[in-house]
Amino acid sequence: MAATSLYPIDEHEVQCAAVRAQGAGGQNVNKVSSAIHLRFDIHASSLPEDVRTRLLESGDRRISRDGVLVIKAQQHRTQDLNRAAALTRLQALVDACSLPPKPRRPTRPTRASKMRRLQDKTERGQVKLQRSKVQDL
Repeated sequence: MAATSLYPIDEHEVQCAAVRAQGAGGQNVNKVSSAIHLRFDIHASSLPEDVRTRLLESGDRRISRDGVLVIKAQQHRTQDLNRAAALTRLQALVDACSLPPKPRRPTRPTRASKMRRLQDKTERGQVKLQRSKVQDL
């Protein structure tokens, strides 16, 4: 785990279960449970309330309706490496939600941009007007 994270994850709050990995891998993949399912209950965690709220509202598909984050790591051949990879991904997700988003400062369009927009609208209207049927006088 990264030592510079603002809110380090306590490993007692994380549940890890070893499962069989998916995909190709020969005979070894069928008899060794090397993939890791990491479960992290956001509501029961020791994270500050604002970080928990941002994490729950992040819209990540790995977060269940109950507020449990499930991460599956299966890219390595050993349980230890997959556990470390899952914890690293969890910490990265918490670190991304630990800083509040910058507030949007509303801006106004400049006078020149308004004039350009109106000019473009006028030109576009002229192009469309030329497509109409010719009227005999």
